Amino acid sequence: MNKWVLLEHKVYSGDSLDTHYDFLVESEIDCLTWKFLKLPLLNKASIEILKQPNHRLVWLSREEHELSGNRGFVKRIDHGIFKNVSNKLDSECFRFILDGKLLYGLFEISGNSCRLSKNN
Repeated sequence: MNKWVLLEHKVYSGDSLDTHYDFLVESEIDCLTWKFLKLPLLNKASIEILKQPNHRLVWLSREEHELSGNRGFVKRIDHGIFKNVSNKLDSECFRFILDGKLLYGLFEISGNSCRLSKNN
């Protein structure tokens, strides 16, 4: 338990390609999921993050996958084990210690914003 994954999600729309990122955190029966349009940078300003419907646990182990219904292509770009430093995993505010290559340190989500900072 306590796995997390960062997925790059490319959506083809006519002649354009839209990219966003899905951040998934393992919960008991599924994954809490958020979407952001750009990656948070260590010790920089907060970015917008949007809560999404929970995703299935299978996404924690997939490296890449073509989505059905012309919904695009997903590729894992980071993953690891998290330490929950929040009181619980069912509130509006979350604090995780992440150990990834792109996302590492203290990852804080509060409402519709998130921030990545050095873990002291």
